[in-house]
Amino acid sequence: MKAVLMPKDAPAVTGEADEIARMQRLFERQMRAFDAAPYPLLAARKAKLRKLIDALRRYQDDIVAAVNEDFGVRADTETRLVEVMGPILEARHALSHMGRWMKPRRRSTELLFLGNRAWVSYQPKGVVGIIGTWNFPLYLTLGPLVAALAAGNRAMIKTSEFSPRCTALLTSMLAECFEEDEVAVCGGAVAAAQAFNALPFNHLVFTGSPRVGRQVMRAAAEHLTPVTLELGGKSPAIVGPDADLADAALRIAHGKAFNAGQICVAPDYALVPRGKSDAFAAAVADAFTRLYPTVGGNAEYTSIITERHAARLRELLADAQSKGATLLRCGTDPGSGRQMPLTVVTRVADGMQLMQEEIFGPILPVLEYDRLDDALALVRRGERPLSLYGLGLSAADQARVLKETHAGGVTFNDWGWHVFQHDLPFGGIGHSGMGSYHGEEGFRELSHAKGVFKRQRWFPVGLFYPPYGNFVQRLVMKVFIGSATPKPPPR
Repeated sequence: MKAVLMPKDAPAVTGEADEIARMQRLFERQMRAFDAAPYPLLAARKAKLRKLIDALRRYQDDIVAAVNEDFGVRADTETRLVEVMGPILEARHALSHMGRWMKPRRRSTELLFLGNRAWVSYQPKGVVGIIGTWNFPLYLTLGPLVAALAAGNRAMIKTSEFSPRCTALLTSMLAECFEEDEVAVCGGAVAAAQAFNALPFNHLVFTGSPRVGRQVMRAAAEHLTPVTLELGGKSPAIVGPDADLADAALRIAHGKAFNAGQICVAPDYALVPRGKSDAFAAAVADAFTRLYPTVGGNAEYTSIITERHAARLRELLADAQSKGATLLRCGTDPGSGRQMPLTVVTRVADGMQLMQEEIFGPILPVLEYDRLDDALALVRRGERPLSLYGLGLSAADQARVLKETHAGGVTFNDWGWHVFQHDLPFGGIGHSGMGSYHGEEGFRELSHAKGVFKRQRWFPVGLFYPPYGNFVQRLVMKVFIGSATPKPPPR
C-alpha cells in the first residue's frame, strides 16, 4: 500500500510548523487525560463506539463527496461500502464482543504452585498513534481507531497529504464525537508526518509502503514504541488447472478495478496454467468491459489519485512493453487522463519493473505455471504478501496453499473479502507487515496482556527460601528435575 514519502530531515513548510507544535500539545494533553483515567469501563467504551457509528451515518453523503473530490472521480458505492459501512461493521462487532474481550482470562499455575491463582488482565496501553493513507482515508484510520477505543485507549490520527478534503471532514466529524484529549486528527505533509512518527506513543499503527514502514520502525525504536505495520505487497492470485476461467477472470478483474487497483489487497499478479494466459487475458478483458463499458467520464470507475501516480503506472507499462511483454488494454482508453482502464500484461519476465514492486493500479501481469508446485515456489520466491487468492482449486490444493505459503490473509474463490470479515484478524507478515487489527486480535494488539499471580495466604512458599537443602527442596528437585543422567562420551 502506498503512502506519502518521508525523506530524511524534510523541512517544515509554512503552516506545518504550527501543526507540528499542535501535535506535541495534543499528545501531552492526551497523556495527562489517560493518566487521570487509565481504565475506561465497558459502558464508556461502548458509548464512544456508538457515537462513531452515529457520526458515520450522519456524514455518509459528505464522506462520499469528500472522497470523490480528493480522487477526482471515486465510485460512490465503493466509498459507502468501504469508508462508511466498513467501520460501522467493525464497530458493531466490537460492541457485541468487547465485554468478553475485556474479562480477565484464567490461566493454570505450575503443579508446584497448585492452589494459587493465575490470570491475564488486559489493560489499555495509553495513547495510540494511527498513520493512515490516501487510498481509503477513513477505513484505514477508523478501523484502527475502533480497536484503540475498544481497548480503552486514546488516539491521535495522522492523515495523508493527498486527501485534504477527507482530512477536513474527518476532523469535523470526530470533533462532534470526542474531545481532543480522546481522539484528535492531525494533517500536514512530510515534515508533519515525521514529527508525528517521532512522538513517544504507547503504540503506533501505520498503513503504507514497506519503505516508509522501515522509517516508521526506526523512529519508533527511539522510544521503544511497539508498532503494527500494514504494508501491502505483491498479492498473487493462483488460478487452478480446472478453474472456470471466465469466473476466475471476473473475480480478478473486479479486484483489479475496485478503486482502480489502489488497494493493498488487490490481486497484484495472476498465475495461470501453462498455455492458458491468452484465453485468461481475453476473459479478463471481457469481464472488465462488462463491469465498466466506458472508462473516461464514468462516475463508477475511480481515478488514479494524482497525475504523478498515473505517470508511474504508464512507465511500468512502457518498461514491460520495451522488454517484450504483450499489453491488452481492456475497453476504451481515454489517453492521458487519470481514469486508466485495466491493462493485462502477458509474456512477463522477472526483469520487468512491474514484477519488482507493488503495482497499486489497474495493471495485471499474468504468469504461467506447469504444476501447482511451480506456482507455490514462485510465490515463496518473492516477499511474503499481504494477501493470497486461490480460484478453482481443489480442497487438497487449497490445503497445500495454506500450508506451503505465507501471506497475511487468504480468500478462496474470490478476492479481498477476508478483510471485510471483522471477526478475522487483518495484518501482514514479513515484508507485508506485522501485527493485526480487526476483531479480538485488534483488541489484544492494542492492550497490554498483564500476567498476574496471586499467592494464597496459606501456601507455604517459605519452604523454598534459604537456608537451602531442606527435605522439601530436595524432594521438589528430585520430582520436577529428576536425577542427573550420564553425559555422552566426547566425540
